[in-house]
Amino acid sequence: MRDINISKLPLGKVLARDFRLNKYKYLLILPVLVYFILFSYKPIYGLVIAFQDFRANLGIMRSKWVGLKNFITFFKDPYFFRLIKNTLSISLLSILFGFPAPILLAILLNELKNIAFKRTVQTITYMPYFISMVVVGGLIRNYTTSDGIFSQITMAFGGAGKNFLMFPQYFYPIYIISDIWQYIGWNSIIYLAAITGIDQEQYEAAIIDGAGRFRRIFSVTLPNLLPIIMVLFILRMGGILNVGFEKIILLYNPNIYSVADVISSFVYRRGIQDAAYSYATAVGMFNSVVNIVFLFGANTLSRKYTELGLF
Repeated sequence: MRDINISKLPLGKVLARDFRLNKYKYLLILPVLVYFILFSYKPIYGLVIAFQDFRANLGIMRSKWVGLKNFITFFKDPYFFRLIKNTLSISLLSILFGFPAPILLAILLNELKNIAFKRTVQTITYMPYFISMVVVGGLIRNYTTSDGIFSQITMAFGGAGKNFLMFPQYFYPIYIISDIWQYIGWNSIIYLAAITGIDQEQYEAAIIDGAGRFRRIFSVTLPNLLPIIMVLFILRMGGILNVGFEKIILLYNPNIYSVADVISSFVYRRGIQDAAYSYATAVGMFNSVVNIVFLFGANTLSRKYTELGLF
């Protein structure tokens, strides 16, 4: 059979030929494509209501167009700077303390020689990820009450028991620490997989050169992990304003609104509770645009200084 020069074929014939050769592979990815089309791409059409005074009884086509009014209203909102400050504070603290945590856990697990103990630690650290957010919120509330475990520990060292969630200065530590506890095990899986793929001859060569355990970590493990670390870091920066409203709403109260109210909880209140759909959509769209800017910025800086990037 003579070879076919695919580059000279029309695109339609190339796709048809590829489908015939890989039809079962296409069938495998079909559910994923349907999912993204229905829940990621189709809803993009709804963003037009950010530029409308949307009324549900009129629908998108007949609602009045107001241009950038909703965005201007948000920028002039008295809570605008508080929302940005709180969202950035929580997100940056999560990156500072939460992002390195699974990397450190993966490296420590990799250094364990006792397989049974290693698997036990992995199981224990994975389990919180599968706990419902409602349950996690309830646990945090119970542990931080005036007669909860943290108050009991404080009183054991001579302090006074208090409801920690009533004090703004404790909210960020509670949020960040609970986040690390819940996600550290699950997020470490990808790093453990990357460590497993490192060529063992590199470690053997390092041992021959006299490198100790810590030197092998810094000279072999971390350099091999750098590509995946940078990719995940860029993705994390692309969601810098994505602080989920579920946990915030489960934890906050009027005493800590000044530090706990974030963009997502504001969108929830205005969009769901107040039915201000156009205004909430405009705020969410602003949030997405800022995330995209950070994504491209982080990727550009990464390519410039590390020659690694997502695209």
